[in-house]
Amino acid sequence: MADLRNNFVGIKSPNPFWLASAPPTDKAYNVERAFKAGWGGVVWKTLGEEGPPVVNVNGPRYGAIWGADRRLLGLNNIELITDRDLFTNLREMKQVKMNWPDRALIASIMVPCEEQSWKAILPLVEETGADGIELNFGCPHGMSERGMGSAVGQVPEYIEMVVRWCKQYTRMPVITKLTPNITDIRKPARAAKAGGTDAVSLINTINSIVSVDLDNFAPNPTVGGKGSHGGYCGPAVKPIALNMVAEIARDRETYGLPISGIGGITTWRDAAEFLALGAGNVQVCTAAMTYGFKIVEEMITGLSDWMDEKGHRNLDDIIGRAVPNVSDWQYLNLNYIAKAKIDQDACIKCGRCYIACEDTSHQAITNMVDGVRHFEVMDEECVGCNLCVSVCPVENCITMEELPAGSLDKRTGKVVDPNYANWTTHPNNPMARQAAE
Repeated sequence: MADLRNNFVGIKSPNPFWLASAPPTDKAYNVERAFKAGWGGVVWKTLGEEGPPVVNVNGPRYGAIWGADRRLLGLNNIELITDRDLFTNLREMKQVKMNWPDRALIASIMVPCEEQSWKAILPLVEETGADGIELNFGCPHGMSERGMGSAVGQVPEYIEMVVRWCKQYTRMPVITKLTPNITDIRKPARAAKAGGTDAVSLINTINSIVSVDLDNFAPNPTVGGKGSHGGYCGPAVKPIALNMVAEIARDRETYGLPISGIGGITTWRDAAEFLALGAGNVQVCTAAMTYGFKIVEEMITGLSDWMDEKGHRNLDDIIGRAVPNVSDWQYLNLNYIAKAKIDQDACIKCGRCYIACEDTSHQAITNMVDGVRHFEVMDEECVGCNLCVSVCPVENCITMEELPAGSLDKRTGKVVDPNYANWTTHPNNPMARQAAE
């Protein structure tokens, strides 16, 4: 069987599935249940400095986006960091680590952007036996208005400064959690690396308002007639997270920097995609909040079975394997040609492909043949855009088929040429340059 054991910046866990810092990791009761279910590690919900506790709202904290089948696609939250006493959290963390020495336990920390605040809390966390710390530079609501969270994560100079403090005052590995609420994710990642971080984790939640109550004219979730922007997470953010992970993994200045991937991971396949794009492990939150802790069983079994089927012996066989194939647009093969094909046996004659193509694309699908309702792709009009595949309700009914080299493209009248610049060895590819050096 495939070996799922994970070693992330020296932090060992029996599998790469960690729970992210969030409500599921707020107390010992939750974390113990998670470890019993099979999670490889947890990032304890973010700790604040000693003093008056953080006060959360007592009304709705979550807003949601659902699919047509009521499946949760996205979750917006306005919850702050832990509202439990710092020393209660520390005491519980120490006991959990003693009870589960083979599991990873990471302390998420957020304190004011002052050296003394970080210097004071780090030895307290270290005394728990925690395996590492995660610097929360991502929270986009509540704490950011107080000069913490994403207010720090959006300023590379602050990131580098705080990381340097933490590396100075603790022996524990430092993971820097990045905010996606920024135009270029590479800049904060570079700053974290310059400060000496051992790894980065991303993405934290995306600043959002998910809906408006049209009776009260207030954003959801509504608390006493008012609403606030919050942090968006769940399956809907996965494409954004994958892109940002890939950007860091293939950037010349952060190449080789360990990444903990976060954002919409619900299945083993989601996790495998993050690993393939350079993540060394993954963190999960919304899926656990939606389906419970035992969802990790499916993730472990699914990833292991797929790795066995493909002949991958361990996680190192797949981590980063897709990164060389992430290209800038200018290096895509413009000689590659594919056409849509409809499986007539699988087609249910709904016509969604036809109307989508006819109204909004390239009028490449017929809707009648000899007076009979029938949908067929006209190769001479098809540009291979994949829209019909995307809107078809029947999986694999419409597929994209590559035209082999030497064949004639009826649309352009050109012969398919297989020759193009190979991005994996192109001199403008930072990873290719790194390998050459």
